[in-house]
Amino acid sequence: MRLFGKRPAVPARPALVRPAGGAVRGDWPRSYDGQLRDAYLANPIAQRAVRIVAEGAGALPVYAQDDAHDAAAVLLRQPDLIETIAAQLLLHGNAFVQIAGDADGVPAELFALRPERVTIEPDARGWPAAYLYRAGEAAMRLPAHDGAGRPALAHIRALNPADDHYGVGALGAAAGAVAVHNAAARWNKALLDNAARPSGALVYEAGEGAALSAEQFDRLRGQMDAEFSGAANAGRPMLLEGGLKWQAMSLTPADMDFVGLKAAAAREIALAFGVPPMLLGLPGDNTYANYSEANRALYRLTIVPLAGKIVSGLAAALGAWWPGLTLAIDLDAVPALAADRAALWAQVTAADFLSIDEKRAMLGFGKGG
Repeated sequence: MRLFGKRPAVPARPALVRPAGGAVRGDWPRSYDGQLRDAYLANPIAQRAVRIVAEGAGALPVYAQDDAHDAAAVLLRQPDLIETIAAQLLLHGNAFVQIAGDADGVPAELFALRPERVTIEPDARGWPAAYLYRAGEAAMRLPAHDGAGRPALAHIRALNPADDHYGVGALGAAAGAVAVHNAAARWNKALLDNAARPSGALVYEAGEGAALSAEQFDRLRGQMDAEFSGAANAGRPMLLEGGLKWQAMSLTPADMDFVGLKAAAAREIALAFGVPPMLLGLPGDNTYANYSEANRALYRLTIVPLAGKIVSGLAAALGAWWPGLTLAIDLDAVPALAADRAALWAQVTAADFLSIDEKRAMLGFGKGG
């Protein structure tokens, strides 16, 4: 028995998830191309962060641990190769490197393809069977392996737990902070164009119930826009006709304080790309000791792991031609890590219970002669 009658129908709540492809006003772009334009091409913090990491990774020296594999190490020393791959991993999360062979089929050159143009074609079991590269109307299909089981290209990707084939870059995580930073910059620019305050209000006090005609209103608004708005007209005195009174308006300091907002967004952008904020000139304690420590942290936590991922991925692909290939990064040649290396040398040198050969092995050298 119902004591309170029939329950009225409740309308369904709107979905909280934005439909795919739907546009939300004020939202940041969801596509890779849109995020790339807003972040790398239009935001100085994101572009500088990517360039610091990518150029640092590209400058690391790579060598083969076996002298017989020096030809493979030479391939990785192509101009801008590792730098381009590092930038693609940071932005897109995927790097596809085509392996071009000579007349004998031996790899002679490596080409970093644009990752947004590559589509993976899986087989019935879900493993990559081919890679389709589209550039405009042209398309090229590259089999995953040739008849001898050697790869046509090397696919290096950042971890993406939600996808079996494609990695995920840092653009999506930084898109919100990039949108806030860009919006704050546009807001500050608009404030400067308007003398850092709203223009104010013109009050018409000709008489009770009186109002400007449409023609008078349009003429007055056009005169205001042409002669009294913008940075070029800042401070120009106004000549008002009878019945018009200027009521000045201004923003509160809290409304104008977008410096803190931009700094917070910039720190989030730097965090997404793994760069200490003080290396980008953001507010902070930029003493020499802190700056030096931040530079070492950048190499230890971001640049060296990223470069190691790239080198190991290329070595795994090139190992089909050079069995047992092992490529490594010469960390002794990195100036930012010189202090860490000096501390290790001091510790090993002070260990009297180790032999000379054991000390050389710990430092990465072979046995002495």
